[in-house]
Amino acid sequence: MNETPASLGYRMPAEWEPHSGTWLTWPHNLKTWPDQDMQQVETEFLSIIQPLAKDESVHILVNDEKMEGSVASTLNDNNVEMKNIFLHDIPTNDSWIRDYGPNFIVQNDGIVATNDWDFDSWGRKYKWELDDLAGTIIAEKLGLHHFKPEIVLEGGAIEVNGAGTCITTESCILNPNRNNGISREALETTLKNYLGVSKIIWLHGEMQGDDTDGHIDNLARFVNPTTMVCVVEEDENDPNYPCLKKNFDRLKTATDQDDKPLEIIALPMPGHIGSPSERLPASYANFYIANKSVLVPVYNQPNDKQALAILEPLFPEREIIPIPSTTLIWGLGGVHCLTKQQPAGI
Repeated sequence: MNETPASLGYRMPAEWEPHSGTWLTWPHNLKTWPDQDMQQVETEFLSIIQPLAKDESVHILVNDEKMEGSVASTLNDNNVEMKNIFLHDIPTNDSWIRDYGPNFIVQNDGIVATNDWDFDSWGRKYKWELDDLAGTIIAEKLGLHHFKPEIVLEGGAIEVNGAGTCITTESCILNPNRNNGISREALETTLKNYLGVSKIIWLHGEMQGDDTDGHIDNLARFVNPTTMVCVVEEDENDPNYPCLKKNFDRLKTATDQDDKPLEIIALPMPGHIGSPSERLPASYANFYIANKSVLVPVYNQPNDKQALAILEPLFPEREIIPIPSTTLIWGLGGVHCLTKQQPAGI
């Protein structure tokens, strides 16, 4: 039998555990943000990089040497802390590194490795071949051992508490467009073997406008090992209301790896973001937990302040930083989708 990460003592750490750095991919695909001002996309992207670079290493993928020079100039012009910036010439199709970047795992002695999941652009919806290679290249550049589960899985589809529980959605990772109808039992076994978890919680991922088929990072997030926030829609006439209520009710009866109840805190939705004909997958749950801050997407909506106020006491040792995302969200992703944490280790 092949050794798995779990059998070797590896686990996926929670996002709030110490990082050695954060990985991002500079936005470059004009088709991702059709009819949007790419300069405004860069401005909002910079609002993610600027606070990160104060507190941890920031690794940014660029497509080539020309882009590297342009990005370096842009960062300098915007007073980014350049001593913590590292640019890597690794070509990609798109900027959603959460989904195709390395899935970092650690042993108790601090040794870091990665899971190299297959990436097929959320069921082959877009071009993905370069993105699929990027995670492997990063692991090799870092000199890390990488396990190959040979399963399609995106980083935004899984959420862990670092203590043995993983939460995910049926609509995404059991979707026939990913793994040819793999059974729930087989996929649970894979997650346990490669993430070092013992408990899987399943939710529904039917949020409107989400072309990932329902990533968990738009729906429910751990804020500590025993507490989660779960997005809810207050307007009963909103199309998202039934699914999100079902998720919240499911979590209220869910238990962790020790069969203990989880504390579930409701996080509002921003309401309809987009145009009359297109609903965008805007969610306050798409935040990123950095070493000293929590970067929270905001959409110039009345619920922005309420969401920030709910999250602030849940992270007493971190600064809550709102990230303007009214342009970024037109790419159908958010702050968490654009970031990937590399845990501290050796």
